[in-house]
Amino acid sequence: MARDRILIANRGEIAVRIIRTVRELGLRSVAVYSDADREALHVRMADEAYRIGPALPADSYLSIGAILEAARKAKVTAIHPGYGFLSERAHFARAVIESGYVFVGPSPEAIDMMGDKSAARQAAERAGVPIVPGTPEPVTVEEAAGHAERIGYPVVVKAAFGGGGRGMHVVRRPEDLPAALARAAREAKAYFGRPEVFLERYIERGHHVEAQILADAHGGIWFLGERDCSVQRRHQKLIEETPSPVVDEDLRARLGEAAVALAKSAGYVNAGTVECIVDEEGSFYFLEMNTRLQVEHTVTEMVTGLDLVALQIAVALGERLDLDHARPRGHAIQCRINAEDPARNFLPGPGRVVGYREPSGPFVRVDSAIREGDEIPPDYDSMFAKLVVYAEDRERARRRMLRALDEFHVEGVPTTIPLHRWILSSREFREGTHTTTWLERSLREADIPSADWTAAAPSEPPGVAAELLLELDGRRVPVRIFDRRRDRAPRPPVRHTGHAGEHVHSVIAAPMQGTILRVLVEPGQEIRAGDVVCILEAMKMENAIPAPREGIVTELPIQPGQVVAAGQTLAVID
Repeated sequence: MARDRILIANRGEIAVRIIRTVRELGLRSVAVYSDADREALHVRMADEAYRIGPALPADSYLSIGAILEAARKAKVTAIHPGYGFLSERAHFARAVIESGYVFVGPSPEAIDMMGDKSAARQAAERAGVPIVPGTPEPVTVEEAAGHAERIGYPVVVKAAFGGGGRGMHVVRRPEDLPAALARAAREAKAYFGRPEVFLERYIERGHHVEAQILADAHGGIWFLGERDCSVQRRHQKLIEETPSPVVDEDLRARLGEAAVALAKSAGYVNAGTVECIVDEEGSFYFLEMNTRLQVEHTVTEMVTGLDLVALQIAVALGERLDLDHARPRGHAIQCRINAEDPARNFLPGPGRVVGYREPSGPFVRVDSAIREGDEIPPDYDSMFAKLVVYAEDRERARRRMLRALDEFHVEGVPTTIPLHRWILSSREFREGTHTTTWLERSLREADIPSADWTAAAPSEPPGVAAELLLELDGRRVPVRIFDRRRDRAPRPPVRHTGHAGEHVHSVIAAPMQGTILRVLVEPGQEIRAGDVVCILEAMKMENAIPAPREGIVTELPIQPGQVVAAGQTLAVID
Protein backbone atom coordinates (compact mmCIF):
# COMPACT_ATOMS: atom_id res chain seq x y z
CA MET A 1 0.00 0.00 0.00
CA ALA A 2 1.38 3.38 -1.04
CA ARG A 3 1.75 5.75 1.92
CA ASP A 4 1.29 8.83 -0.21
CA ARG A 5 -2.09 8.29 -1.88
CA ILE A 6 -5.51 9.58 -0.80
CA LEU A 7 -8.72 8.65 -2.59
CA ILE A 8 -11.50 11.27 -2.69
CA ALA A 9 -14.84 9.47 -2.62
CA ASN A 10 -16.76 12.39 -4.09
CA ARG A 11 -17.13 14.63 -7.11
CA GLY A 12 -17.51 18.25 -8.17
CA GLU A 13 -16.05 21.28 -6.44
CA ILE A 14 -15.36 19.52 -3.13
CA ALA A 15 -13.30 16.84 -4.89
CA VAL A 16 -11.31 19.57 -6.67
CA ARG A 17 -10.81 21.43 -3.40
CA ILE A 18 -9.50 18.32 -1.60
CA ILE A 19 -7.23 17.42 -4.53
CA ARG A 20 -5.56 20.82 -4.25
CA THR A 21 -4.75 20.36 -0.57
CA VAL A 22 -3.54 16.80 -1.14
CA ARG A 23 -1.15 18.10 -3.79
CA GLU A 24 0.10 20.88 -1.48
CA LEU A 25 0.84 18.23 1.16
CA GLY A 26 3.08 16.43 -1.32
CA LEU A 27 0.68 13.48 -1.59
CA ARG A 28 -0.95 11.88 -4.63
CA SER A 29 -4.69 12.23 -5.28
CA VAL A 30 -6.96 9.48 -6.58
CA ALA A 31 -10.33 10.46 -8.03
CA VAL A 32 -13.39 8.35 -8.76
CA TYR A 33 -15.97 9.11 -11.42
CA SER A 34 -19.26 7.98 -12.88
CA ASP A 35 -20.02 7.84 -16.57
CA ALA A 36 -21.59 11.31 -16.31
CA ASP A 37 -18.33 12.69 -14.90
CA ARG A 38 -15.86 11.09 -17.30
CA GLU A 39 -14.62 14.51 -18.47
CA ALA A 40 -15.17 16.34 -15.15
CA LEU A 41 -12.60 18.75 -13.73
CA HIS A 42 -11.86 16.64 -10.65
CA VAL A 43 -11.01 13.71 -12.94
CA ARG A 44 -8.68 15.85 -15.03
CA MET A 45 -6.93 17.31 -11.98
CA ALA A 46 -6.29 14.10 -10.02
CA ASP A 47 -3.07 12.09 -10.35
CA GLU A 48 -5.17 8.99 -11.05
CA ALA A 49 -8.88 8.38 -11.64
CA TYR A 50 -11.04 5.24 -11.60
CA ARG A 51 -14.49 4.63 -13.03
CA ILE A 52 -16.96 3.42 -10.41
CA GLY A 53 -20.17 3.01 -12.40
CA PRO A 54 -23.00 4.67 -14.35
CA ALA A 55 -24.46 8.11 -13.66
CA LEU A 56 -27.02 7.00 -11.09
CA PRO A 57 -25.50 7.77 -7.66
CA ALA A 58 -26.71 4.48 -6.19
CA ASP A 59 -24.56 2.68 -8.74
CA SER A 60 -21.49 4.92 -8.43
CA TYR A 61 -20.84 7.51 -5.72
CA LEU A 62 -23.03 5.61 -3.25
CA SER A 63 -21.55 2.21 -4.13
CA ILE A 64 -19.23 1.27 -1.26
CA GLY A 65 -18.01 -1.81 -3.11
CA ALA A 66 -17.05 0.17 -6.20
CA ILE A 67 -15.21 2.81 -4.17
CA LEU A 68 -13.29 0.24 -2.13
CA GLU A 69 -12.37 -1.62 -5.31
CA ALA A 70 -10.95 1.63 -6.72
CA ALA A 71 -8.99 2.12 -3.49
CA ARG A 72 -7.60 -1.40 -3.78
CA LYS A 73 -6.50 -0.86 -7.37
CA ALA A 74 -4.88 2.49 -6.53
CA LYS A 75 -3.21 1.11 -3.38
CA VAL A 76 -4.18 4.17 -1.33
CA THR A 77 -3.55 4.90 2.33
CA ALA A 78 -6.64 6.96 3.14
CA ILE A 79 -10.10 7.83 1.86
CA HIS A 80 -11.65 11.29 2.22
CA PRO A 81 -15.47 11.27 1.83
CA GLY A 82 -15.96 15.01 1.16
CA TYR A 83 -19.55 15.98 1.97
CA GLY A 84 -22.85 14.51 0.84
CA PHE A 85 -23.04 11.01 -0.63
CA LEU A 86 -21.38 8.58 1.85
CA SER A 87 -19.74 11.17 4.11
CA GLU A 88 -22.10 10.66 7.06
CA ARG A 89 -22.76 6.96 6.71
CA ALA A 90 -21.21 5.02 9.54
CA HIS A 91 -21.27 1.75 7.61
CA PHE A 92 -19.08 3.35 4.93
CA ALA A 93 -16.56 4.58 7.51
CA ARG A 94 -16.58 1.14 9.11
CA ALA A 95 -16.06 -0.59 5.75
CA VAL A 96 -13.14 1.73 4.95
CA ILE A 97 -11.43 0.98 8.27
CA GLU A 98 -12.10 -2.74 8.08
CA SER A 99 -10.55 -2.77 4.60
CA GLY A 100 -7.32 -1.41 6.05
CA TYR A 101 -7.61 2.23 4.98
CA VAL A 102 -7.60 5.42 7.03
CA PHE A 103 -10.99 7.18 7.07
CA VAL A 104 -10.57 10.96 7.01
CA GLY A 105 -13.38 11.78 9.38
CA PRO A 106 -14.80 10.84 12.78
CA SER A 107 -15.22 7.31 14.06
CA PRO A 108 -18.13 5.16 12.89
CA GLU A 109 -19.47 5.25 16.45
CA ALA A 110 -19.56 9.05 16.48
CA ILE A 111 -21.20 9.13 13.06
CA ASP A 112 -23.79 6.64 14.28
CA MET A 113 -24.56 8.71 17.36
CA MET A 114 -24.79 12.08 15.63
CA GLY A 115 -26.21 10.72 12.36
CA ASP A 116 -29.25 9.54 14.30
CA LYS A 117 -30.85 12.93 14.94
CA SER A 118 -32.89 11.62 17.86
CA ALA A 119 -29.79 10.11 19.51
CA ALA A 120 -27.92 13.36 18.85
CA ARG A 121 -30.65 15.36 20.61
CA GLN A 122 -30.38 13.05 23.60
CA ALA A 123 -26.57 13.40 23.63
CA ALA A 124 -26.89 17.17 23.49
CA GLU A 125 -29.33 17.15 26.39
CA ARG A 126 -26.94 15.01 28.47
CA ALA A 127 -24.13 17.45 27.70
CA GLY A 128 -26.22 20.37 28.93
CA VAL A 129 -26.83 21.82 25.46
CA PRO A 130 -30.34 23.31 25.09
CA ILE A 131 -32.48 21.56 22.43
CA VAL A 132 -35.55 22.54 20.44
CA PRO A 133 -38.71 20.84 21.81
CA GLY A 134 -39.53 17.78 19.74
CA THR A 135 -39.94 14.01 19.74
CA PRO A 136 -37.23 11.96 21.44
CA GLU A 137 -37.55 9.17 18.84
CA PRO A 138 -38.67 8.79 15.20
CA VAL A 139 -42.45 8.83 14.87
CA THR A 140 -45.02 6.83 12.95
CA VAL A 141 -47.93 8.38 11.07
CA GLU A 142 -50.26 7.19 13.83
CA GLU A 143 -48.19 8.80 16.61
CA ALA A 144 -47.35 12.04 14.85
CA ALA A 145 -50.64 13.91 15.34
CA GLY A 146 -50.52 13.58 19.14
CA HIS A 147 -46.87 14.66 19.30
CA ALA A 148 -47.54 17.64 17.05
CA GLU A 149 -50.35 18.84 19.31
CA ARG A 150 -48.07 18.53 22.34
CA ILE A 151 -45.18 20.38 20.66
CA GLY A 152 -47.46 23.01 19.15
CA TYR A 153 -47.81 24.11 15.53
CA PRO A 154 -45.98 24.97 13.39
CA VAL A 155 -43.81 21.85 13.53
CA VAL A 156 -41.10 20.68 11.19
CA VAL A 157 -40.84 17.09 9.97
CA LYS A 158 -37.17 16.12 9.64
CA ALA A 159 -35.29 13.09 8.36
CA ALA A 160 -33.82 11.24 11.33
CA PHE A 161 -30.73 10.19 9.34
CA GLY A 162 -29.43 12.95 7.11
CA GLY A 163 -29.16 16.68 6.68
CA GLY A 164 -28.76 19.47 4.16
CA GLY A 165 -32.48 20.30 4.29
CA ARG A 166 -33.45 17.02 2.58
CA GLY A 167 -36.53 15.30 3.98
CA MET A 168 -37.53 18.45 5.87
CA HIS A 169 -41.00 20.05 5.71
CA VAL A 170 -42.79 22.67 7.78
CA VAL A 171 -46.37 21.87 8.80
CA ARG A 172 -48.71 24.63 10.01
CA ARG A 173 -52.04 22.77 10.11
CA PRO A 174 -52.96 19.31 11.45
CA GLU A 175 -54.59 18.32 8.16
CA ASP A 176 -51.28 18.82 6.33
CA LEU A 177 -49.27 16.55 8.63
CA PRO A 178 -49.88 13.14 6.95
CA ALA A 179 -48.80 14.36 3.51
CA ALA A 180 -45.69 16.05 4.95
CA LEU A 181 -44.75 12.87 6.82
CA ALA A 182 -45.10 10.78 3.66
CA ARG A 183 -43.07 13.19 1.56
CA ALA A 184 -40.32 13.58 4.17
CA ALA A 185 -40.06 9.81 4.61
CA ARG A 186 -39.88 9.29 0.85
CA GLU A 187 -37.13 11.89 0.45
CA ALA A 188 -35.24 10.55 3.47
CA LYS A 189 -35.29 7.05 2.01
CA ALA A 190 -34.13 8.31 -1.38
CA TYR A 191 -31.32 10.54 -0.12
CA PHE A 192 -30.13 8.77 3.02
CA GLY A 193 -31.34 5.19 2.71
CA ARG A 194 -33.47 5.47 5.88
CA PRO A 195 -37.13 6.63 5.93
CA GLU A 196 -37.40 7.49 9.65
CA VAL A 197 -38.55 11.02 10.55
CA PHE A 198 -39.13 12.98 13.74
CA LEU A 199 -40.82 16.25 14.76
CA GLU A 200 -39.48 19.52 16.15
CA ARG A 201 -41.06 22.84 16.98
CA TYR A 202 -40.51 25.24 14.11
CA ILE A 203 -39.00 28.56 15.20
CA GLU A 204 -40.43 31.07 12.74
CA ARG A 205 -37.98 33.94 13.07
CA GLY A 206 -34.75 32.16 13.84
CA HIS A 207 -31.14 32.61 12.81
CA HIS A 208 -29.23 29.51 11.72
CA VAL A 209 -25.90 29.67 13.51
CA GLU A 210 -23.37 26.85 13.61
CA ALA A 211 -20.14 26.21 15.48
CA GLN A 212 -17.07 24.77 13.75
CA ILE A 213 -15.07 22.41 15.94
CA LEU A 214 -11.93 20.39 15.30
CA ALA A 215 -10.67 17.63 17.58
CA ASP A 216 -7.57 15.46 17.44
CA ALA A 217 -7.08 11.95 18.85
CA HIS A 218 -5.02 13.27 21.77
CA GLY A 219 -7.81 15.06 23.63
CA GLY A 220 -7.52 18.46 21.99
CA ILE A 221 -10.81 20.12 20.96
CA TRP A 222 -11.00 23.62 19.48
CA PHE A 223 -13.89 25.94 18.69
CA LEU A 224 -12.99 27.84 15.51
CA GLY A 225 -15.81 30.36 15.49
CA GLU A 226 -19.39 30.41 14.33
CA ARG A 227 -21.01 30.80 10.93
CA ASP A 228 -24.38 32.32 10.04
CA CYS A 229 -26.37 30.39 7.43
CA SER A 230 -29.74 32.14 7.72
CA VAL A 231 -30.19 32.90 4.00
CA GLN A 232 -32.09 29.79 3.00
CA ARG A 233 -34.68 28.53 0.56
CA ARG A 234 -36.44 25.19 1.06
CA HIS A 235 -34.14 24.80 4.09
CA GLN A 236 -31.18 24.88 1.72
CA LYS A 237 -28.39 27.33 2.53
CA LEU A 238 -27.56 29.88 -0.15
CA ILE A 239 -25.23 32.37 1.57
CA GLU A 240 -23.00 31.83 4.61
CA GLU A 241 -20.84 34.21 6.58
CA THR A 242 -18.60 34.46 9.61
CA PRO A 243 -18.86 35.90 12.16
CA SER A 244 -22.62 35.94 12.55
CA PRO A 245 -24.14 39.43 12.67
CA VAL A 246 -26.44 38.35 15.53
CA VAL A 247 -23.80 36.78 17.80
CA ASP A 248 -22.08 38.90 20.46
CA GLU A 249 -19.07 37.87 22.54
CA ASP A 250 -21.21 36.40 25.34
CA LEU A 251 -23.31 34.26 23.00
CA ARG A 252 -20.18 33.25 21.07
CA ALA A 253 -18.55 31.98 24.26
CA ARG A 254 -21.65 30.03 25.30
CA LEU A 255 -22.06 28.56 21.83
CA GLY A 256 -18.42 27.48 21.72
CA GLU A 257 -18.55 25.93 25.18
CA ALA A 258 -21.68 23.97 24.24
CA ALA A 259 -20.15 22.69 21.00
CA VAL A 260 -16.95 21.57 22.75
CA ALA A 261 -18.95 19.90 25.55
CA LEU A 262 -21.02 17.96 23.03
CA ALA A 263 -17.90 16.84 21.12
CA LYS A 264 -16.26 15.66 24.35
CA SER A 265 -19.33 13.72 25.43
CA ALA A 266 -19.43 11.94 22.06
CA GLY A 267 -15.69 11.18 22.02
CA TYR A 268 -15.59 13.10 18.76
CA VAL A 269 -12.41 13.29 16.63
CA ASN A 270 -11.85 15.28 13.39
CA ALA A 271 -13.85 18.20 11.94
CA GLY A 272 -17.50 18.64 12.86
CA THR A 273 -20.22 21.27 12.95
CA VAL A 274 -22.77 21.84 15.70
CA GLU A 275 -25.82 23.49 14.14
CA CYS A 276 -28.11 25.67 16.26
CA ILE A 277 -31.07 28.00 15.92
CA VAL A 278 -30.89 31.38 17.65
CA ASP A 279 -34.24 33.00 18.47
CA GLU A 280 -35.10 36.68 18.66
CA GLU A 281 -34.32 36.78 22.37
CA GLY A 282 -30.76 35.58 21.77
CA SER A 283 -31.29 32.06 23.14
CA PHE A 284 -29.80 29.20 21.15
CA TYR A 285 -30.98 25.61 20.71
CA PHE A 286 -29.20 22.56 19.31
CA LEU A 287 -30.47 21.28 15.96
CA GLU A 288 -27.96 18.64 14.83
CA MET A 289 -24.29 17.83 14.46
CA ASN A 290 -22.82 17.29 11.02
CA THR A 291 -20.03 14.73 11.21
CA ARG A 292 -18.15 15.93 8.15
CA LEU A 293 -16.66 18.91 6.42
CA GLN A 294 -19.33 21.52 5.64
CA VAL A 295 -19.90 23.21 2.30
CA GLU A 296 -19.33 26.50 4.12
CA HIS A 297 -16.00 25.53 5.70
CA THR A 298 -14.39 28.04 3.34
CA VAL A 299 -15.45 31.11 5.30
CA THR A 300 -13.90 29.68 8.47
CA GLU A 301 -10.68 29.09 6.56
CA MET A 302 -10.68 32.69 5.33
CA VAL A 303 -10.94 34.23 8.81
CA THR A 304 -8.63 31.78 10.61
CA GLY A 305 -5.99 31.16 7.94
CA LEU A 306 -6.34 27.41 8.54
CA ASP A 307 -6.67 24.70 5.88
CA LEU A 308 -9.38 22.50 7.41
CA VAL A 309 -8.86 19.71 4.88
CA ALA A 310 -5.13 19.56 5.70
CA LEU A 311 -6.01 19.46 9.40
CA GLN A 312 -8.54 16.70 8.78
CA ILE A 313 -5.86 14.61 7.11
CA ALA A 314 -3.38 15.33 9.90
CA VAL A 315 -5.87 14.21 12.53
CA ALA A 316 -6.75 11.06 10.58
CA LEU A 317 -3.05 10.16 10.39
CA GLY A 318 -2.78 10.49 14.17
CA GLU A 319 -0.95 13.82 14.46
CA ARG A 320 -1.29 16.03 17.53
CA LEU A 321 -2.65 19.50 16.75
CA ASP A 322 -1.86 22.83 18.39
CA LEU A 323 -4.57 25.35 17.52
CA ASP A 324 -4.53 27.42 20.70
CA HIS A 325 -3.24 30.32 18.62
CA ALA A 326 -6.12 30.20 16.11
CA ARG A 327 -8.22 33.33 16.40
CA PRO A 328 -10.75 34.40 13.74
CA ARG A 329 -10.32 37.92 12.43
CA GLY A 330 -12.15 39.97 9.82
CA HIS A 331 -15.26 38.87 7.95
CA ALA A 332 -15.92 36.33 5.18
CA ILE A 333 -19.00 35.67 3.01
CA GLN A 334 -19.74 32.75 0.71
CA CYS A 335 -22.33 32.53 -2.10
CA ARG A 336 -23.28 29.13 -3.47
CA ILE A 337 -23.47 29.28 -7.25
CA ASN A 338 -26.13 26.83 -8.40
CA ALA A 339 -27.34 25.95 -11.89
CA GLU A 340 -30.90 27.06 -11.11
CA ASP A 341 -33.20 29.74 -12.48
CA PRO A 342 -34.51 32.06 -9.72
CA ALA A 343 -37.01 33.58 -12.16
CA ARG A 344 -38.67 30.19 -12.73
CA ASN A 345 -39.09 28.96 -9.18
CA PHE A 346 -35.46 27.86 -9.02
CA LEU A 347 -35.88 25.25 -11.74
CA PRO A 348 -32.60 23.32 -12.04
CA GLY A 349 -30.75 23.98 -15.27
CA PRO A 350 -28.17 21.39 -16.28
CA GLY A 351 -26.41 21.81 -19.58
CA ARG A 352 -23.21 22.87 -21.29
CA VAL A 353 -21.36 25.93 -20.02
CA VAL A 354 -20.50 27.74 -23.25
CA GLY A 355 -18.84 30.71 -21.56
CA TYR A 356 -17.19 30.94 -18.15
CA ARG A 357 -15.02 33.51 -16.40
CA GLU A 358 -14.38 33.57 -12.65
CA PRO A 359 -13.82 36.77 -10.67
CA SER A 360 -10.47 37.50 -9.10
CA GLY A 361 -8.72 40.22 -7.17
CA PRO A 362 -7.64 40.69 -3.54
CA PHE A 363 -9.22 38.29 -1.06
CA VAL A 364 -11.52 36.59 -3.58
CA ARG A 365 -11.69 32.79 -3.73
CA VAL A 366 -13.62 30.55 -6.12
CA ASP A 367 -14.03 26.82 -5.48
CA SER A 368 -15.50 25.48 -8.71
CA ALA A 369 -15.97 22.23 -10.58
CA ILE A 370 -16.19 23.47 -14.15
CA ARG A 371 -14.38 25.22 -16.95
CA GLU A 372 -15.72 26.64 -20.20
CA GLY A 373 -17.15 23.86 -22.35
CA ASP A 374 -17.90 21.54 -19.43
CA GLU A 375 -21.27 19.89 -18.96
CA ILE A 376 -23.25 20.25 -15.73
CA PRO A 377 -25.03 16.87 -15.52
CA PRO A 378 -28.65 16.51 -14.40
CA ASP A 379 -27.85 13.59 -12.11
CA TYR A 380 -26.36 15.45 -9.12
CA ASP A 381 -26.66 18.53 -6.95
CA SER A 382 -27.02 21.82 -8.83
CA MET A 383 -24.16 23.62 -7.03
CA PHE A 384 -21.11 23.91 -9.28
CA ALA A 385 -19.12 26.70 -7.61
CA LYS A 386 -18.67 28.64 -4.39
CA LEU A 387 -17.65 32.30 -4.38
CA VAL A 388 -15.93 33.44 -1.17
CA VAL A 389 -14.61 36.87 -0.18
CA TYR A 390 -12.79 38.25 2.86
CA ALA A 391 -12.47 41.81 4.23
CA GLU A 392 -11.69 43.63 7.47
CA ASP A 393 -15.39 44.05 8.32
CA ARG A 394 -18.83 42.91 7.16
CA GLU A 395 -19.73 45.93 5.02
CA ARG A 396 -16.45 45.80 3.10
CA ALA A 397 -16.95 42.06 2.59
CA ARG A 398 -20.50 42.66 1.34
CA ARG A 399 -19.32 45.22 -1.21
CA ARG A 400 -16.44 43.01 -2.29
CA MET A 401 -18.89 40.16 -2.87
CA LEU A 402 -21.09 42.39 -5.03
CA ARG A 403 -18.06 43.37 -7.09
CA ALA A 404 -17.04 39.73 -7.49
CA LEU A 405 -20.57 38.71 -8.50
CA ASP A 406 -20.48 41.41 -11.18
CA GLU A 407 -17.34 39.78 -12.60
CA PHE A 408 -18.65 36.20 -12.46
CA HIS A 409 -19.59 35.36 -16.05
CA VAL A 410 -21.50 32.17 -16.91
CA GLU A 411 -23.15 31.40 -20.27
CA GLY A 412 -25.30 28.47 -21.30
CA VAL A 413 -27.00 27.64 -18.01
CA PRO A 414 -29.08 29.70 -15.58
CA THR A 415 -27.45 30.51 -12.23
CA THR A 416 -28.29 31.98 -8.83
CA ILE A 417 -25.87 34.89 -9.37
CA PRO A 418 -28.71 37.40 -9.96
CA LEU A 419 -30.40 36.27 -6.75
CA HIS A 420 -27.21 36.73 -4.74
CA ARG A 421 -26.86 40.29 -6.03
CA TRP A 422 -30.43 41.02 -5.00
CA ILE A 423 -29.96 39.50 -1.54
CA LEU A 424 -26.71 41.32 -0.79
CA SER A 425 -28.28 44.61 -1.87
CA SER A 426 -31.34 44.18 0.35
CA ARG A 427 -31.84 46.24 3.50
CA GLU A 428 -32.33 43.12 5.63
CA PHE A 429 -29.01 41.59 4.62
CA ARG A 430 -27.16 44.90 4.93
CA GLU A 431 -28.48 45.28 8.48
CA GLY A 432 -28.07 41.59 9.36
CA THR A 433 -31.72 41.22 10.40
CA HIS A 434 -32.59 38.42 7.96
CA THR A 435 -33.86 35.11 9.37
CA THR A 436 -34.23 31.61 7.96
CA THR A 437 -37.71 32.41 6.59
CA TRP A 438 -36.86 35.90 5.29
CA LEU A 439 -35.83 35.03 1.74
CA GLU A 440 -38.85 32.94 0.77
CA ARG A 441 -41.21 35.46 2.33
CA SER A 442 -39.47 38.34 0.55
CA LEU A 443 -39.56 36.59 -2.82
CA ARG A 444 -43.29 35.94 -2.45
CA GLU A 445 -43.97 39.55 -1.49
CA ALA A 446 -41.67 41.05 -4.11
CA ASP A 447 -42.91 38.90 -7.02
CA ILE A 448 -39.83 39.92 -9.00
CA PRO A 449 -40.23 39.51 -12.79
CA SER A 450 -37.59 37.81 -14.89
CA ALA A 451 -36.41 41.08 -16.42
CA ASP A 452 -35.43 42.38 -13.00
CA TRP A 453 -33.37 39.27 -12.26
CA THR A 454 -31.45 39.83 -15.46
CA ALA A 455 -30.98 43.48 -14.63
CA ALA A 456 -29.66 42.49 -11.20
CA ALA A 457 -26.78 40.63 -12.84
CA PRO A 458 -26.22 41.88 -16.36
CA SER A 459 -23.02 39.83 -16.58
CA GLU A 460 -24.88 36.55 -16.75
CA PRO A 461 -27.62 36.32 -19.40
CA PRO A 462 -27.69 32.85 -20.97
CA GLY A 463 -27.38 32.99 -24.69
CA VAL A 464 -24.58 35.56 -24.94
CA ALA A 465 -22.55 34.55 -28.05
CA ALA A 466 -19.33 36.89 -27.80
CA GLU A 467 -18.22 39.93 -26.30
CA LEU A 468 -16.92 42.67 -28.55
CA LEU A 469 -15.10 45.92 -27.73
CA LEU A 470 -16.04 48.74 -30.08
CA GLU A 471 -14.19 52.03 -30.35
CA LEU A 472 -15.96 55.15 -31.64
CA ASP A 473 -14.40 58.61 -31.61
CA GLY A 474 -11.87 57.57 -29.01
CA ARG A 475 -14.47 55.92 -26.73
CA ARG A 476 -14.28 52.17 -26.14
CA VAL A 477 -17.60 50.45 -25.36
CA PRO A 478 -18.17 46.74 -24.51
CA VAL A 479 -20.97 45.21 -26.59
CA ARG A 480 -22.67 41.84 -26.19
CA ILE A 481 -24.33 39.89 -28.99
CA PHE A 482 -27.20 37.63 -28.01
CA ASP A 483 -27.78 34.41 -29.91
CA ARG A 484 -30.67 32.45 -28.43
CA ARG A 485 -29.80 29.45 -30.59
CA ARG A 486 -26.83 28.89 -28.25
CA ASP A 487 -28.97 29.12 -25.13
CA ARG A 488 -28.66 25.71 -23.46
CA ALA A 489 -30.72 26.73 -20.44
CA PRO A 490 -33.98 24.82 -19.88
CA ARG A 491 -37.18 26.53 -20.91
CA PRO A 492 -40.54 26.76 -19.12
CA PRO A 493 -43.24 24.16 -19.82
CA VAL A 494 -44.17 24.73 -23.45
CA ARG A 495 -47.70 25.54 -24.56
CA HIS A 496 -48.40 24.37 -28.11
CA THR A 497 -51.77 25.51 -29.37
CA GLY A 498 -53.46 24.24 -32.46
CA HIS A 499 -56.91 25.03 -33.83
CA ALA A 500 -59.48 22.66 -35.27
CA GLY A 501 -62.61 24.76 -35.25
CA GLU A 502 -62.80 25.98 -31.67
CA HIS A 503 -60.63 23.12 -30.35
CA VAL A 504 -57.43 24.18 -28.52
CA HIS A 505 -54.94 21.92 -26.78
CA SER A 506 -51.83 22.50 -24.69
CA VAL A 507 -48.85 20.20 -24.51
CA ILE A 508 -47.01 20.19 -21.17
CA ALA A 509 -43.36 19.33 -21.83
CA ALA A 510 -40.59 18.37 -19.40
CA PRO A 511 -38.48 21.49 -18.74
CA MET A 512 -35.42 19.31 -18.20
CA GLN A 513 -34.26 15.71 -17.96
CA GLY A 514 -35.41 13.99 -14.79
CA THR A 515 -37.35 11.19 -13.15
CA ILE A 516 -41.12 11.20 -12.64
CA LEU A 517 -41.71 10.69 -8.92
CA ARG A 518 -45.49 11.04 -8.85
CA VAL A 519 -48.33 11.59 -11.30
CA LEU A 520 -51.11 13.59 -9.68
CA VAL A 521 -53.74 13.56 -12.44
CA GLU A 522 -55.53 10.93 -14.52
CA PRO A 523 -56.66 10.79 -18.16
CA GLY A 524 -60.08 12.39 -18.50
CA GLN A 525 -59.65 14.46 -15.32
CA GLU A 526 -60.76 18.09 -15.35
CA ILE A 527 -58.05 20.40 -13.98
CA ARG A 528 -57.52 24.12 -13.38
CA ALA A 529 -54.59 26.38 -14.26
CA GLY A 530 -51.83 25.86 -11.72
CA ASP A 531 -52.85 22.35 -10.69
CA VAL A 532 -49.80 20.11 -10.32
CA VAL A 533 -49.69 17.46 -13.04
CA CYS A 534 -46.63 15.57 -11.80
CA ILE A 535 -43.51 15.80 -9.64
CA LEU A 536 -40.25 15.71 -11.59
CA GLU A 537 -37.03 14.99 -9.70
CA ALA A 538 -33.87 16.48 -11.18
CA MET A 539 -30.53 17.50 -9.67
CA LYS A 540 -31.70 16.18 -6.26
CA MET A 541 -34.71 18.52 -6.24
CA GLU A 542 -38.43 17.84 -6.54
CA ASN A 543 -40.09 20.12 -9.11
CA ALA A 544 -43.86 20.49 -9.32
CA ILE A 545 -44.99 20.73 -12.96
CA PRO A 546 -48.18 22.85 -13.18
CA ALA A 547 -50.95 22.94 -15.76
CA PRO A 548 -50.81 26.11 -17.92
CA ARG A 549 -54.61 26.41 -18.13
CA GLU A 550 -57.86 24.74 -17.24
CA GLY A 551 -59.13 21.83 -19.30
CA ILE A 552 -59.32 18.07 -19.50
CA VAL A 553 -56.30 15.74 -19.49
CA THR A 554 -56.55 13.86 -22.79
CA GLU A 555 -53.08 12.33 -22.93
CA LEU A 556 -50.81 11.25 -20.06
CA PRO A 557 -47.85 9.22 -21.44
CA ILE A 558 -45.87 9.08 -18.17
CA GLN A 559 -45.71 6.94 -15.05
CA PRO A 560 -43.81 7.06 -11.72
CA GLY A 561 -40.18 6.03 -12.04
CA GLN A 562 -39.98 6.95 -15.71
CA VAL A 563 -36.94 8.94 -16.90
CA VAL A 564 -37.92 11.74 -19.27
CA ALA A 565 -35.83 13.95 -21.53
CA ALA A 566 -36.04 17.73 -21.77
CA GLY A 567 -38.93 18.66 -24.06
CA GLN A 568 -40.62 15.25 -23.76
CA THR A 569 -44.44 15.40 -23.53
CA LEU A 570 -45.75 14.91 -20.00
CA ALA A 571 -49.44 15.58 -20.64
CA VAL A 572 -51.89 17.09 -23.14
CA ILE A 573 -54.78 19.28 -22.01
CA ASP A 574 -57.86 19.93 -24.18
